[in-house]
Amino acid sequence: MRINPLNLVLRLAIWFLLTSDLSLVNIVIGVTIALILPQGRVQKETLKEWIDILVKIVAAIPIAYKEAIEIIFRPHNREEILRERVKPARTPGLIFLDIFLITFTPKTIVVRYDQNGWYQVHWVKR
Repeated sequence: MRINPLNLVLRLAIWFLLTSDLSLVNIVIGVTIALILPQGRVQKETLKEWIDILVKIVAAIPIAYKEAIEIIFRPHNREEILRERVKPARTPGLIFLDIFLITFTPKTIVVRYDQNGWYQVHWVKR
């Protein structure tokens, strides 16, 4: 069984965010759980794709603050649900990060992922 190191890092990051504990015991538990969880089929993911999505997540932080301030001071009474196409040849880990990125900002949330390659995104608009 081959373990994808990027998926392992993603699982550990999620574990540490959920537990907020970097003690040695929690690290051992997190690594154990990350290794025990099913790996699924092995797919090639390039480091470039991971770096691109992680840079987009970091860039979304100021955008999230800006959107939160806009929602506080200006009413957003309109809602829309739009479909967005998943980028071709996305692995499950990258699809998860795409959904995280969309949901990270206050005005959008993914309400459904369609196995045919579409996200349903709920938008709050002015």
